[in-house]
Amino acid sequence: MEIYPALLLKKSAYKSCFIADSNTIGEKLEERGICHQMFLGITFLGIGLWAWNEKGVLSNISSITDLGGFDPVWLFLVVGGVMFILGFAGCIGALRENTFLLKFFSVFLGIIFFLELTAGVLAFVFKDWIKDQLYFFINNNIRAYRDDIDLQNLIDFTQEYWQCCGAFGADDWNLNIYFNCTDSNASRERCGVPFSCCTKDPAEDVINTQCGYDARQKPEVDQQIVIYTKGCVPQFEKWLQDNLTIVAGIFIGIALLQIFGICLAQNLVSDIEAVRASW
Repeated sequence: MEIYPALLLKKSAYKSCFIADSNTIGEKLEERGICHQMFLGITFLGIGLWAWNEKGVLSNISSITDLGGFDPVWLFLVVGGVMFILGFAGCIGALRENTFLLKFFSVFLGIIFFLELTAGVLAFVFKDWIKDQLYFFINNNIRAYRDDIDLQNLIDFTQEYWQCCGAFGADDWNLNIYFNCTDSNASRERCGVPFSCCTKDPAEDVINTQCGYDARQKPEVDQQIVIYTKGCVPQFEKWLQDNLTIVAGIFIGIALLQIFGICLAQNLVSDIEAVRASW
């Protein structure tokens, strides 16, 4: 594609975050800018595909739908895919002065911003519905706790970090076939909870993975000594209230970066079209 030298002489206000001290757009993009986002997206995609390969998913694609719960690998694939698409459109669009790719970058980023804004408003308006969906999501993954090691690690991390057990309490683990209290359950974990539900003893250096055995057979007063009895949904709400300023600041920062990116892309498109019109 033809490069327009006049564009390179425009004021720096039109040259976005890709600008360094070089004389060409290509050299500036190599030093800094959204090209990094494209490579980061490739990295995330690579991690996701590697994780699926380790679990044998790539050799048996139909197994993607076999997991009853949420597969954390999807986070890497979705985030990596979005970052790669945005990075590719923004980087190549600016490098080759391709207005189509730059407009695609701007529109795609605008759609993401709009979806984030809509999700935030809906989450504020429909708090109870969101809470019910979160409860359903957690319980659905409790059922699939032993089905996938990544899901298991994610649940364990969540319960340890927020010092919680189950969605609304330890009894939610009755939904899992290994931990339920039915007479037909021959598992040693019957009427228990995962080790991540156990209260931590500072004196212990080694995690006791059997600390949750038979925990729910004890009286409620005794349960509070050995396991967390609060659910993860209430604990998440409490954490959100305690860190509301930080969370709001992060979301506002992300929103400003997205708006900034849209404005820069539109400025660059206008600059390119103005130069082309003068030829």
